[in-house]
Amino acid sequence: MFQHIKLNSLDDYFLSLSQRNGNNVFFYRINSYSDRIREFLCRYYEEARKNGVVIDGRIPNADQNNLSYYYETMGDGFSMNKPFFIVSLKKWLPRMNDTQRIVVAGAIHDTLSHLASQGKNENILKNAYIKFMCWLYYRFERITSKLGENNVPKILYSGTINIYELMLISILSKAGCDVVLVQTDGDSGYLKADPNSALSFAYEETGQSFPPDFSLKHMQQEIADKMHAERVFGQKPTYTIVTNSWARGDGLEDALTPLDKRENRSGSICNIFYRINGVYNRADYVNELISFKSEINLQKRKLVIVDGEISAPSYEELSEIKRGNYSNPQTAVAELSKNISFVYDSGLQQLIRYQFAVLMIEKSKESGITINKLVNMCVYVLCWLKRWENSLFSDWKKNDTACFVLFGCCKNESDSAFLSLLSRLPSDVLILNPSCQHKCALNDTNLREFFYDSSLDINAFPDGVAMRAGTVAYHAERELDTLMYQDTGLYRNHQYSKASAIVLDTMFEEIELMWNQELKYRPNFATENDEVRIPVFFSKVSGVKDGNVKAYWQYVKRLITEDTVVINGYRRAPVNPHSPVRVEHNPVAQYAQLFFKNGVIQRNTIKTHPCYQYKILRNELQDYILDKLQLLIESKIIKGTFENGMEYAIISSILNLDKDIVRRIQNFDFTKKNPKVIYINTGDSAISQNDAITLEFLSLSGFDVLFMIPTGYCNVENYYSMPIISEHQMGEYMYDLKIPDFSKISAGSRQPWHKKLFRRGV
Repeated sequence: MFQHIKLNSLDDYFLSLSQRNGNNVFFYRINSYSDRIREFLCRYYEEARKNGVVIDGRIPNADQNNLSYYYETMGDGFSMNKPFFIVSLKKWLPRMNDTQRIVVAGAIHDTLSHLASQGKNENILKNAYIKFMCWLYYRFERITSKLGENNVPKILYSGTINIYELMLISILSKAGCDVVLVQTDGDSGYLKADPNSALSFAYEETGQSFPPDFSLKHMQQEIADKMHAERVFGQKPTYTIVTNSWARGDGLEDALTPLDKRENRSGSICNIFYRINGVYNRADYVNELISFKSEINLQKRKLVIVDGEISAPSYEELSEIKRGNYSNPQTAVAELSKNISFVYDSGLQQLIRYQFAVLMIEKSKESGITINKLVNMCVYVLCWLKRWENSLFSDWKKNDTACFVLFGCCKNESDSAFLSLLSRLPSDVLILNPSCQHKCALNDTNLREFFYDSSLDINAFPDGVAMRAGTVAYHAERELDTLMYQDTGLYRNHQYSKASAIVLDTMFEEIELMWNQELKYRPNFATENDEVRIPVFFSKVSGVKDGNVKAYWQYVKRLITEDTVVINGYRRAPVNPHSPVRVEHNPVAQYAQLFFKNGVIQRNTIKTHPCYQYKILRNELQDYILDKLQLLIESKIIKGTFENGMEYAIISSILNLDKDIVRRIQNFDFTKKNPKVIYINTGDSAISQNDAITLEFLSLSGFDVLFMIPTGYCNVENYYSMPIISEHQMGEYMYDLKIPDFSKISAGSRQPWHKKLFRRGV
């Protein structure tokens, strides 16, 4: 019988029998996962598929028809001796030769003898024998006639093996089969069947747990995708990228490992694909990054550093990608890959095209990826390849390995796909997230992730020009700051940069009661996922209570705070001199169509355009304004949006706000009191289009908006496509009232709320 021997490397599995110095086979179980193991399993799977047996799960037991055929052919006899087994095998498996039958009969006899030594009776031995014979015929017959050949048959089993399956596979191993057991749930299940590891060896290699979605079926699909890519784009490239498996797991130090000191295998290029969250030592982190950059430069390696996020391709970049209409993902990827053209090295071009094809075909299998979404993703990735091709791969030579650093996080599927592609090319890829403020969208089985307990608030890679580093005391203060303002109900100034407004439906009396409150005391206020939910008023008061004009204006006076804008709607027609929009000349209007394409505002185009007026604001505030502009358009609250070009009017209005309004937005602290607008119209003129757009935008941005309409006319609703204003009917309609100078009138006294509600005192 064949002997189990130990491996020098996984490549030994692919040695022919004549290269093994005797009748030796390998029987190993694999309990961890790495790039090297993944590469091995793909190759071993192909060998087992061609010359062996692949088992994904359990070996199915013989059914009633199988057993009936066995008894009809072999009878019911059983004898616990080798001659009986040899004769039975000759009748049951006639394609086996005499040598093969003798070896298999001996292995069966050894296995059943071991069962007998454990006290199993003859009936149990007979049942086990019949189980083995049925499995040999119905599941392994294709390899029983190849046992002992120079091309050693392979068995690949994935799952938790049971005792009888292990016995049968051990019989075949002793008869001349190599065996690999893939145990995604670890070794505990196997050790129940073989407590002393007498039948196989555990493969010892430091690795990770198997991915949750790992299966032989999934691996088979990956192999099929690669084969398809080879058919479309030619043979697999001669260069092989070895990712992470060679490295020690030392973070930035691995990226600094000289290229000639990395694993040296013929035709292989070694890189790393790491995401590092947090920092190991806050006091030294900035210096570590500066030293890292200096060392990469000393090694004369290409280095690209991107701060924050990968910016979307410009219109010019997108126009350079040739594309068409495609009916299926394969055709789309094949045609789009023709945009990859590198003059530096034909082998590199083939590698990039091949890896692009494999990756994008994989992406096309993911849930929710339509053909249009796939094409858009491909186009973005190709734009970014062209953007950095010179910086990463110019004058490329064999074993050159660049380094790409994203100092931030991936935001979407497209930039994630780009970094996944880079990780399959001659480039180290590092995602550094020292602040841990944002979650990275990238998921990739090749990605290795590191977590450190400390964080550091730094949003750009230090360049040695205008560097900043925090002292130990500074970081201690930041920790105390986090303890004080994290889920405590206390908030530091401008702690949040994002907010969403929710309109409150209230009783009329509650408007004055809550009007000047801090937002955190209003119902439905919340802070979740670094965003504030702001409860706001968007209400209309129609009529004058009891016809008391003096009390009416005193009520308005009480609502005018230091941060309240009062708009006289009666004086606005045809142009309102008190409008929060500068309508007399709008420099944005002529460019509005340039700023909006395919339902999306073009942020980069807007921010870089000479007519853009908000570039002096903080970046996060600019993004906040543009977010609300996009939301206003998408919501279609303004009538005519996406019908008659109203979206361009919306853009023109919001990008041309009055300076006073912009300053109020900038000063707005989302957890404190919010700015307000009181719009008064005592006549019969309707609100202007600009005012209607702007007031809804301000409401979405967190402003309180109150319409005071003593006439009761519907002169503020006409531009809105839905009933978004909460109206309060207060009494007698009155017309052409003169709006007073509020600085010269008394606010009067506010009647206690309980008297208003219950008409009696306490």
